[in-house]
Amino acid sequence: MKRHILFLCTGNSARSQMAEALLRVIAPPGYESFSAGTHPVGLNPCAVEAMAELGVDITHHRCKHLSEFADKQFDYVITVCDRAKESCPLPSGAGRVLHWSFEDPAPAPASERLDVFRRVRDEIADAVCRFLIEDAKVPITSLNCYCCDPRQNIPPG
Repeated sequence: MKRHILFLCTGNSARSQMAEALLRVIAPPGYESFSAGTHPVGLNPCAVEAMAELGVDITHHRCKHLSEFADKQFDYVITVCDRAKESCPLPSGAGRVLHWSFEDPAPAPASERLDVFRRVRDEIADAVCRFLIEDAKVPITSLNCYCCDPRQNIPPG
């Protein structure tokens, strides 16, 4: 049986998109991830670039409004920004609700923006690994994570 996880953010442009993609890469088979926002604004090019550095292509992702998932059942709904946690109406099919607070990398100064996206991406990857190990009880040896597995040779940015 697949576990369905929804990541929520305000704009569905960066943090929730990266979380959706990272769960797909890190988790063993049996997990399906989605992302949405309360006010979708378009995919952030820096999120695309930060993920591409890991060999993860999210150019095909699109920003989705939470209402698209109104009738879907989720095992977990995870908010990844404080505004979404405070103001987000949860879908009726929400199972366990978690909150992970990550800095919004989009407003960082242009000269630092990609570095901030990389840092937030890596923080999200760490949170995904902790979630899978601690909440979902997945053995660490089943994870495919550049942050958790020293055998992986993917530079963090």
